[in-house]
Amino acid sequence: MEGGPVIFIVAVLIVAIFLFLAIKLTGRRTHKFNLEEYQTKFLRIENSLNKENPSTWSMSIINGDKLLDKALSEMGAPGKTMGERLKKTGDKFSDINAVWRAHKLRNAIAHESDLEVSYRQAATALAVYRQALKDLGAI
Repeated sequence: MEGGPVIFIVAVLIVAIFLFLAIKLTGRRTHKFNLEEYQTKFLRIENSLNKENPSTWSMSIINGDKLLDKALSEMGAPGKTMGERLKKTGDKFSDINAVWRAHKLRNAIAHESDLEVSYRQAATALAVYRQALKDLGAI
């Protein structure tokens, strides 16, 4: 009966592997976005940014932020506000600090009536939103 303990250990290992695979495959599933919808919406936002028209600069930031918030909500990120959702999902982004800066700029636009945004700030924020949406798999 020298082979008995070896067979038992092999059987336990096989069961452990199957359990690990079952947990991995049935565990957290990543959300499947409608890529065409998000790509179309983001392209529309990018195309609305007009260097010659300063009124488009703030709106493009607000709309980019809105689209990112929609993606976070759609994937089930917990929180009542975009800020709360960002806190809970920060590990999903390649540069969470840049996302926070873009979101804070959006908040400043929404809450400070005399804030003037430059074209460069708007273009930078849109680049950040594009990367964030890529990080989530939405575009």
